[in-house]
Amino acid sequence: MSTDAIVLLKEDHKEIRKLFTEFENAGQNAEATKGRLVDKILELLTVHTYIENECMYPEVRKLLPEVEDDVLESYEEHHVADVLCVELSMMKPEDERFDAKTTVLIESVKHHMDEEESEWFPKVREGLGRKQLQEIGARMIELKKKAPRKPSQPSALKKAVDAILS
Repeated sequence: MSTDAIVLLKEDHKEIRKLFTEFENAGQNAEATKGRLVDKILELLTVHTYIENECMYPEVRKLLPEVEDDVLESYEEHHVADVLCVELSMMKPEDERFDAKTTVLIESVKHHMDEEESEWFPKVREGLGRKQLQEIGARMIELKKKAPRKPSQPSALKKAVDAILS
């Protein structure tokens, strides 16, 4: 298994995209299926944004100051996703705005992942050596073990609050 930070993040993206597609294809009245899918999406996004915010972004920002604007934009995109995740975690699939809110989350996160993969990751790969990316990836794997799994957990809420206050 690779410990390259970019490879790990792309693997997460692939898994998240798969769930997005399942949600989009679930059909109009598939409330139980959509509820289960959104629970899994929220878990994956909570873990993913946690390891990026706690490890990948601060490390890259420190090592590659020229990508600071990209990192700051990513923090803001995560903040928007965090707010939607918290709101969705308090909703039921039969709520009137559940599908609409999930669709907005999906569109926002897809945009973020596309931008990371096409613009940001190439800059990071070029600026950091393989060894640095593997070290960052190894730390992310460790962080994943203790990462919050629900958007309502204190460590997940803390990153949302930090984004507002920073």
